[in-house]
This record gives sequence, C-alpha cells and structure tokens, in this order.
Amino acid sequence: MEKYSYNVNVNWTQDRKGMMCSPELKNNEIDETNCLEVATPPEFPGGMPHIWSPEHLFTAAVSGCLMTTFLAIADFSKLEFISFKCDSKGILEKVDGKFVMSEVLLFPEVVITDESKRERTERIVEKAERACLISNSITSKIIMKTKIIVQN
Repeated sequence: MEKYSYNVNVNWTQDRKGMMCSPELKNNEIDETNCLEVATPPEFPGGMPHIWSPEHLFTAAVSGCLMTTFLAIADFSKLEFISFKCDSKGILEKVDGKFVMSEVLLFPEVVITDESKRERTERIVEKAERACLISNSITSKIIMKTKIIVQN
C-alpha cells in the first residue's frame, strides 16, 4: 500500500490558543472553513473553556475513526442500518509522572430494523474497532460498550 500524508498547520494566536488548519481540505488554501480553534483545556493553568483541545481532538480521532471504519465495513458487508452514533470519553491521567490519555471509552449505538441482524451488527462494530487505524496507532486502552437498537 502507498503511504499517505495529512498536513495540519498550527499557529499560535494569543494566550494559550491558536488556529489549526489543513490546506488539503480546501485546494491548498486556508480560511475559516478548514480551520479549527484549539486551546489548552480549562483543567490546566491558562486553559480555556468552550474551545477544542488536543485532548478533545485525540478522543474525537478515535471515535471518528470507529465511525468511518464501521461505515466502510458495513458497506462492504451489505449491512443495512438506520443510524450510527458514538459517544466517547477520553481519560487523561498522570502515569509515571507524565500526563497520558490512558483510556478512550466508546459507546457506539447502531439502529437496525431486523432483530435477526443484531449479532451480525455487533460483530461488524467489533471488527471496526479492531481495524480502526487510529486505535491501532495509540497506546491508550480502548473500552467499547456497544448498543444495538431494533426499530420496527
């Protein structure tokens, strides 16, 4: 397989925040549509509430990867479903004197219409977690609690 690269530029703006942009998302141009404000979380000195933090982005990368991997495997497997969502929680703690994202808790929820597809859907979600390239690239423990809802 080829190697791929994903470019992100971060520029400090003031205090403990900056702008994170990816020129790839808009024909190598940078404007507000491909930028995200990022800051130190409020739990740390000088941190700012209500702004994406690296810790939020880390957690989002894991849950977003689970979703996109699930969508690919579900499509390949011809799984019919009504909806997919995933709440997530990243756990930050000090381990051996260093802050680490020690765990990411994932709570995927898939709505299907056929009770007989419940186990298959659960297997596809589990396969997606095992195949998620972000989960496979980090040392954080991933804990997943899947919920399958049958809607008639």
